[in-house]
Amino acid sequence: MSAINIKREGGTLELQKSRRLVGLKTKYGSTASNEAGQVMPDLGGFSVVELEGEVESGLDRLRGEDSVAVGSHVYFAAGDNRPIIPTGVIYCQLAKGVERQESDRLFERLGLEVAERRADGTVVLQVTERSRNPLHMAGVLENLHMVVEAIPDVDVPLDQYFSQPRDGLFPEQWTLQNRGSIPGVPGYETKAGADSGVQAAWRQLDGLGGADITIAVIDNGFEVEHPDLAGKIVSPLVVSSGSQGLPEGSAYGTHGTPCASLAVAPADGNGIVGAAPNARLMPLHGLTYSAFLTERMFDHCRTKGADVISCSWGTVDDRYRPGKLHERAIRRALTEGRGGKGCVVLFAAGNEGLARVNYYGQIDGVITVGASTSNDTHPGYSNRGTGLSVVAPSDGGWPVLAARCSWDPGQSDMPPEKRFYVDGRDRGPYHKHFGGTSAATPLVAGICALMLSANPDLTASAVKSILEQTADKIGNRAGYDARGWSNQFGYGRVNAERAVDEAVRRRSVPVVPADTPASPAGAYQLNVEPARKSGYGLQVGAYGDYKNVVATVAALKQSFGLPVVVEESGGLHKIVVGTFATADQARAHIEEVRAAGYRPFVRDLSTLS
Repeated sequence: MSAINIKREGGTLELQKSRRLVGLKTKYGSTASNEAGQVMPDLGGFSVVELEGEVESGLDRLRGEDSVAVGSHVYFAAGDNRPIIPTGVIYCQLAKGVERQESDRLFERLGLEVAERRADGTVVLQVTERSRNPLHMAGVLENLHMVVEAIPDVDVPLDQYFSQPRDGLFPEQWTLQNRGSIPGVPGYETKAGADSGVQAAWRQLDGLGGADITIAVIDNGFEVEHPDLAGKIVSPLVVSSGSQGLPEGSAYGTHGTPCASLAVAPADGNGIVGAAPNARLMPLHGLTYSAFLTERMFDHCRTKGADVISCSWGTVDDRYRPGKLHERAIRRALTEGRGGKGCVVLFAAGNEGLARVNYYGQIDGVITVGASTSNDTHPGYSNRGTGLSVVAPSDGGWPVLAARCSWDPGQSDMPPEKRFYVDGRDRGPYHKHFGGTSAATPLVAGICALMLSANPDLTASAVKSILEQTADKIGNRAGYDARGWSNQFGYGRVNAERAVDEAVRRRSVPVVPADTPASPAGAYQLNVEPARKSGYGLQVGAYGDYKNVVATVAALKQSFGLPVVVEESGGLHKIVVGTFATADQARAHIEEVRAAGYRPFVRDLSTLS
C-alpha cells in the first residue's frame, strides 16, 4: 500500500495502512461483530480489532453494522510495531485576516465540525460522516491559502515504565526505611539508609500527611475496590470518553493499581502503606499520545482539584515526542492548578537504559524521576541525562512491594510460585513485586503530597526546587557537577525528611516591621560580612521598596544557602545571589534559581557600586 505522510511538529510522519487491523467506535451498549478480534480495547477512543480477510471490504462491512458508530483504518510507522489511529480531530491554524464567516463556510463545505475556537487562532475541527478521513482532510486544508497549517491528531500507545523485578508487608517496604536487610528474606543484604526517608518524614510531620491532598495517577488498569485503593477515589475519568466509570479486567491493563498504591495505600494495618497514606486518589484511565485527549486529561486534573499528578509513562521515540499542544496542556496544569500555585507534575524518566530521559520529562517545570536500587546504585534500565530531577528507590537490587489487580496474570515466563514474588514466598493475593521508574515516580508523588501537607502555600516550582535541593548525593561524588547534578542521579536520591523539613521552614514568611529604617547607599549584604567586590553572582531582580528587599533576601538565603548581595542604585535595590570565582560557576546555578521562580542572569560583582 502507498505511504501516507502526515504533518507533525518538527517534520512529517510516514505511515502505512495496516493490512489486518482497524479501529471501531461502537454505539452505546453494543459490541462489534464477532468476526473482529479485539487487539487493544482503547486507543484514541477506538477499539483496535483484527480482521480476517481483506481489510478494505472488511471495514466497509463493519461500518454498515448497526452497532458500529465509526470505523477507521489503523496505521503503522516504518520500523515500529505500535498501531496509530487518527482520533478524528484536526488542529487548524487559519491565515491572518480570515474572517469567522469565511472559515465557517469552508468547514461546512468540507463536512467538518468546529469543536472549539481558541484565542491563539487555532480552530479545533472534528470530522463527520460527510467528510473523508482526518488524514486526508488535513491534507486538503493544508493546500488552501486560507490555512497556515492543519495537523491531524493521532494516538499511539505510549510506554509504561514498569520493569519486571530482577532479583502484615509493611516491614518489607525497604523503600520507606532501609535497615540493611529485608525481613523474611534471609541472606539478602541491602544498604542501610538507601531509602526515601518517608518514615522519618512522617515523624517530622507528626502524622501521615493531610486528607485534603489529592494525587492524580494517569495510567491504565485501576481496581477501585482493591483494599489499598478502596474509599480513596475522587473524580475518576476515562480519558477517551470523558466518562467516570473506570473499566476493569485484563484487557484494560494492570499498571495503574500498583502505581497508585505506592502513593496512597492507607495505613490500616493491612497490606502495604503508600508514601502519603491519607491522600485521596484521582485515577485517570487511558494513556494517550493524542494532543486532544492529553488536553482533556490534564485539564481534568487541573479543574477537579488535583494537587499532584503522577505519570509513569511516556516515550523516547522522537517521532512521538510531545508537541506544543501537549506542552501547553501540561504547562497549564503546572501554572494554573491549585488556584494559581500550580499542580505538581511528575513523569518517569523511562526504563530504556538510554542517555536521554522520557520526552515528557523534558518539559520545563516537570519533576522527572529516575530509579536507584536498594544499595544506592544506578540500575542500568533507568534513563539518564538532561532533565533528570531526582531518583527514588526501586528495583535493580531488591524489588518493591505494590498492590496487584485481581486480574493480573503475573509473569507468564516464571514458574507459578514466582509469578508475583521473585523469591517464591507467597505474600498473599493482593500484592506483588514491582519496579522500574514506574515505581519510583508515584513514591515521589506521595512525598510531594507530604510536602504540600506541611506547607500548602508552596508553588509547583518550589516543590521541584526543594526536592532537588534536599536530595542525597549517592554514587560517585565526582559525578556531580558544580550545580550538584549528576547524569545518572539528577540532584540525588530523594530525601523526604529533608524535603518536608524545608517545606515547614518555608511556611514562615518574613515579616518586615513597620519601623524598618531606610536603606543605606551603595552595595551591602544583609549580614555582618562586607560585600565582595570581585567574582560573579546571579542577579534575580530589582526592587524599589526596601521591605520587599528584606523579605526577598531572607527567602533567597533560606532557599539556597548562598550569600546575597544588594546594590542600591538610583532608588532601585538590585539583588544578587552567590559569590562565585568564575562566571561559569555562577551560570551553573541558573536552572536551580530559575526553578524557584526567579529570572537570573550572571552579574560581575566588580561592577557593584
